[in-house]
Amino acid sequence: MRIVSLLPSATEIVCALGLADQLVGITHECDFPAEVVGKRVLTRSAQPATGATSREIHRRVTDAVHGGSSIYELDETALAELKPDLILTQELCQVCAVSYREVNEAARSIAGDVTVVSLEPTSLEGIFNTISTVGAMTSKETRAVRLLERLRGRLGRFESRVQKRREQGYTAPRVVGLEWLDPPFAVGHWVPEQIRRAGGWDLLGSEGERSVETTWEAVRDVDPEMIVLMPCGFHLEDTVTEWARTPRPGFWTQIEAVRRGSVFAVDGSAYFSRPGPRAIDGIAMLAEIFDPNAFVDTSPAGSWTPLQS
Repeated sequence: MRIVSLLPSATEIVCALGLADQLVGITHECDFPAEVVGKRVLTRSAQPATGATSREIHRRVTDAVHGGSSIYELDETALAELKPDLILTQELCQVCAVSYREVNEAARSIAGDVTVVSLEPTSLEGIFNTISTVGAMTSKETRAVRLLERLRGRLGRFESRVQKRREQGYTAPRVVGLEWLDPPFAVGHWVPEQIRRAGGWDLLGSEGERSVETTWEAVRDVDPEMIVLMPCGFHLEDTVTEWARTPRPGFWTQIEAVRRGSVFAVDGSAYFSRPGPRAIDGIAMLAEIFDPNAFVDTSPAGSWTPLQS
């Protein structure tokens, strides 16, 4: 089978199922696992790569979406040359990847039979179902079942430890997760669930719902004990750099999380933006941030850092 993945999360799922050798095309954002290095890249950003601030990126993306333009470009000629049997894409988010409509139109020009599958999880269970779907489409059902057993087992162990801590009197920290910095966006889809399963209580995001723009006033009003910065598509070092140049409101130091020194940056791109197997690593990371006495060295090395607010 010849597989094209137009989603970083789908690329990770394909490789986790042992299909890296059948993966012939990926996106410019597919950077994990190492086996994908050297695969043919079929997309690029239509936005200028100029070191823009998050405010500038937000404005450009919003203008493009409202104007009916795509923020990604698909190399349709290269896609046709690869002659894929299966294309994995999505139509959940306009700004996350090449649109499903665009991929479908491009697939019509490919000789032979090609199946286009849209993956649209909005929860952890949806992520698990996506793994099952890819397993079924690639005749890797048994491999998918084993992967899911490992992921569910690991998740269950974290949840058992969280529950034990609750029984010992540990209270869930009040958390604000932010999916964008300027303007601030509350986390959405599966991320509020990641926060809950890690033992926290997200104050602005809604499980299974889209990320929504919020305000620093709203953050102040809910007065979280912890703030976790996980801007979409930003790795840890990018988040730290961007936060350093993000303007703070005048009342910033009045927020409890800031007074406590409990503002954290995480690798959002790897563990929160991508609905794939590493979402469980994201839960491990949050558990370590929320309750470091109970969760020691559970997160991937170098995946988060406290910030000097």
